[in-house]
Amino acid sequence: MTSTVFIDGAAGTTGLEIAERLAGRSEFELIVLDDARRKLPEARKEALHAADFAVLCLHDDAAREAVEMAEGSKVRIVDASTAHRVTPGWTYGFPEIVGREAVATAGRVANPGCYPTGFIALIAPLVRAGLVPADWPYTVNAVSGYSGGGKALIERFEDDGDIAFRGYGLAMGHKHVPEMQKLAGLSVPPLFAPAVIPAHRGMVVEVPLPLGAMPGAAAPDALRAELAAYYAGSPIVTVREDVPDELLLRRSMEPWDGIALYVFGAGDDSQARLVAVLDNLGKGASGAAVQSLNLMAGLPETAGLRL
Repeated sequence: MTSTVFIDGAAGTTGLEIAERLAGRSEFELIVLDDARRKLPEARKEALHAADFAVLCLHDDAAREAVEMAEGSKVRIVDASTAHRVTPGWTYGFPEIVGREAVATAGRVANPGCYPTGFIALIAPLVRAGLVPADWPYTVNAVSGYSGGGKALIERFEDDGDIAFRGYGLAMGHKHVPEMQKLAGLSVPPLFAPAVIPAHRGMVVEVPLPLGAMPGAAAPDALRAELAAYYAGSPIVTVREDVPDELLLRRSMEPWDGIALYVFGAGDDSQARLVAVLDNLGKGASGAAVQSLNLMAGLPETAGLRL
């Protein structure tokens, strides 16, 4: 059976990459609006009401508008914006964390943020297992390729070849923090320090842990073992057993919908560095949306993914 899909915001980076992952697949048929109609409210509403599934690749206000337009229709929605990630009635689109069945049966799915994907993948299973405390003030240090910042940031980096590093979120209270806190099960919001580097795609998210000062925290080997058990059998999340001397992000990185997790530990077990490596446009955006879409349509979750 073929399901119809409307990508609202298909001309943006995330929308284009979703369309690429759906191209040539007989399970889905795309509803496409031409350039003259794709921003017209009446055309968008018509497409939303005609589709089985819609993926919203829009800024937050436009995503909320699209949800209102869809009222009274049968369409099931995956929202790639920030608008509904902690909204009651929406399912968080991280099947490995909230459960595949929860995503498969949802009518409204909020796609995770790219940085939160790395943080939540590392911390949520460990908090649930009681191996790190839920009330610790965690720090998140992360760098991403510039493609996650939308057209304006992409143009800024590509036009100004002198930018080597862009730190932001310096006023605290970044919009990703609420989903990090909620999905990781934390009583204290983490301190989030994001940055962008001159690479188109790719992301490293790190959570440093002063284990010796953390009440009840387990040793690095136990943390790694718990993550490995939690994600055992996952075709998308890999817990690496190796401890490389360095981790690299390359400007030539190809699209990738997986995520690799590392645990680096001090010899005396007093400190650890939890690190997630992913593609901000893959498991951090388009790949995650397609994974949820597959589950909602009753298909193998990895169909069309780049793994």
